[in-house]
Amino acid sequence: MINRRVVLAGMASIAFTASASAEDWRAKYPEITFAAIPSENGSGVVERYTPFVNYLSKELGIKVTLRVANDYAAVIEGQRAGNIHIGYYGPASFARARLTGVKTDAFVIDVNSDGSKGYYSVFYVLANSPYHKVEDLKGKNLGLVDPNSTSGNNMPRFKLNQLGIDPETYFSKVVFTGSHENAVLALAQGTVDVAANWWNSEDDSNLTRMLTKNMVKTADGKPMTKDDFRIIVKSDMIINSPYAYLSDLPDDMKAAIKQAFLDAAQKDPEAFKKLSDGKNRPWEPIANEDYNKTIELIKFVDSLRKKAS
Repeated sequence: MINRRVVLAGMASIAFTASASAEDWRAKYPEITFAAIPSENGSGVVERYTPFVNYLSKELGIKVTLRVANDYAAVIEGQRAGNIHIGYYGPASFARARLTGVKTDAFVIDVNSDGSKGYYSVFYVLANSPYHKVEDLKGKNLGLVDPNSTSGNNMPRFKLNQLGIDPETYFSKVVFTGSHENAVLALAQGTVDVAANWWNSEDDSNLTRMLTKNMVKTADGKPMTKDDFRIIVKSDMIINSPYAYLSDLPDDMKAAIKQAFLDAAQKDPEAFKKLSDGKNRPWEPIANEDYNKTIELIKFVDSLRKKAS
C-alpha cells in the first residue's frame, strides 16, 4: 500500500535527481561561448549583444562569453570544433554547417514585428544614379557581403541566375565587404555601384538601422537618408536567422538554454529589445528541418560555382 510518506519520498528523490543533473552540466560547462555572425561591424555586435549575454549568464548560472566572429565561416568552424556552444547564424551559414556535418541544432528563430519569420535580399543603388534595373549595371562593381551570407551572397546569386546573369563575368568587379554594414558603406562612398543587403520592411532593414545610428555618409561626409537609396531587385522571402546549440550538449542544458531565450523578452526586455532596436517579437521555437529549403538553395549556388569553374 502506498502511503503519503512513500509518495513524498519519491517526489523528493525526483527533485534531487533533477537538481543533481543540473549541477552536473554546470560543473561540466562552467563557461560557454556564444558567437554571432558579423552582420554589422565588431563594436556594433558587442554593444548589441553584451546585455543579452549578461542576462544569459545570470539565467543559466554559468559564465557566457561573447565572441564576435570574424566572418560567417568562423561560427561554422567554431561549432565544428566544439569551441562555440551557441551560435547566431544566418540561414545559409546554418544550412552550410548542417550540410558539412557540424553537429548543431536550431532551437529558436527571430520573429519580425508583424509576426512573420522571413526577410528579403535586396539590391540597393544610389537614388541619384542612372541605374534602375540590373541590366543597367553591366560592367559596374557589385558589393556582396560574405560567401556564407544568405541575403548578401547566396540569394543574390540565385536571383542573378534567374536573370541569366553570371556575376563574375557580367560585373567589372565582385567585392565581398565582410558585413551588411560594410556593403552599405561601400555603396554610399562609391566603392561599389550596387550592393546586396537584408530587408524586412520599409521601416526595418539594415539600412534603416544604420541610418538611425547616423552611420551612413557620402564620400565627402554628408549624412544620408533612406531617400538617397533605391531598391532595384527584391528576392522571394527567406526564412529568418536561427540560434543553434551544439547537438551533444546535455539535454537538460539545452532545455535550459532554450527556455532562457524564450523567456528573455519578458525577463529582460531591455536586453532583448537592444538586439533588434526594438523591432522583433519574442523568439519562437524552430527545428533543423525548417532550413531544408535553404540547404537546397546553397546546393544550387554551389552548382553554379562548379559550372563557372
